[in-house]
Amino acid sequence: MSVFIVILSSVIFFGSLALIFSERINRSIVAIFGSVLMIGTGKIFGFYSEEAAIQAIDFNTLGLLLGMMILVAMLEPTGFFEYLAVLAARASKGKPIRLFVLLGIITTILSMFLDNVTTVVLIAPVTILISEILGVNALPYLVAEALLSNTGGVATLVGDPPNVLIGSAAGLSFNDFLIYSLPVVLISWLGAFILLQRLFKKELSKRPRRSKAVMKLNPAETLNHPETARRILIVLGGAILFFFIHHLLHIEPSFVALSAAAIALIWVQPDIQEVLKKVEWSVLLFFGSLFIMVGGLEHSKALDMVVVLFANGSEISPVVFGILVIWIVAALSAVVDNVPITIALIPVIKGLGETGMDIGPLWWALAFGAGFGGSGTIIGSSANIIVTTLSEKTRTPITSALWMKRGLPVMLVTCAIASILYAIAYRWM
Repeated sequence: MSVFIVILSSVIFFGSLALIFSERINRSIVAIFGSVLMIGTGKIFGFYSEEAAIQAIDFNTLGLLLGMMILVAMLEPTGFFEYLAVLAARASKGKPIRLFVLLGIITTILSMFLDNVTTVVLIAPVTILISEILGVNALPYLVAEALLSNTGGVATLVGDPPNVLIGSAAGLSFNDFLIYSLPVVLISWLGAFILLQRLFKKELSKRPRRSKAVMKLNPAETLNHPETARRILIVLGGAILFFFIHHLLHIEPSFVALSAAAIALIWVQPDIQEVLKKVEWSVLLFFGSLFIMVGGLEHSKALDMVVVLFANGSEISPVVFGILVIWIVAALSAVVDNVPITIALIPVIKGLGETGMDIGPLWWALAFGAGFGGSGTIIGSSANIIVTTLSEKTRTPITSALWMKRGLPVMLVTCAIASILYAIAYRWM
């Protein structure tokens, strides 16, 4: 019976993943159906229940995402993000390579404090507009923004959904990511940026048809509500400050994010219905449903076999094993979105810890693999899919073949750099 249960729960999980990434049905709907099916099957065969499903949900992760989503939903209508993009366009003076550098840096910095999906949703449409004004191809800017947001998001606890998941599961603080992940990301980001400039050298070398037009843009006109933007930025700055010290105060990052959202709502007093409409509830439901499905896998003992497989592989050098984890997770994240891969592997790493293995470094291997691996294919991360969809409005839509020629080299370079740095810094992790 136990083998049958393992097979059944695995079929439900991987069958749901296959439907999710076929893009034929909304992924949140599939995930919800899969979670209900997992609970129902678990009750029938006695390995899972509603109570166990609720316990499987990581509410710290969901709370952190919700708080940040509310802050972004309030900041977006102020025009602050358009303001940054127009400033970058003017600072470029119409030179494509300079615009490429400035938009890449802005995207990376934003992705360190907002999740990469939110970052590209806000920056990409403005990038398309600026490209049309200049008369240049938007494709290199859009691809670079998605790839650099994937890379930059790995630097902080709140920058990438897999980081939020890993931080909550492993008890890692905001400062832990700054100490162990940020240095690796900075060097990996530099490698990715140099590579992207070479890959898009032909496109960036073309002179814009209307280089002077961008200088006529007025950043002040994009800032619709400067006072509201100022207040939200103050609250957001306070939240980031508390992210640095939350472990000293013995409070969770989710409490910081939700408290910041509550303060901003009270101070700004926006139309609450409009704010809640902009919260990505489907993403939260997707995450919650994935937690439930993985919880079913765990209770059916399906993940125990993966733990045994990994444990057998751990007989090799711990450093080599960690590097293998980076590449295996990266490859899986390139084929299947990095979020479900991360959620599925978290209990596996915890299981390895129960065998006596030092799993501290493995959390960073998981973070690097999931974050950098998402750049490999067009479906590797949600940011890639969003940028690809938006590119359909331009004269040169992004195709899967083109992404493989640009994204896969970036994935390989960033994973290679991360592997080298992981090996060097292993003893301190």
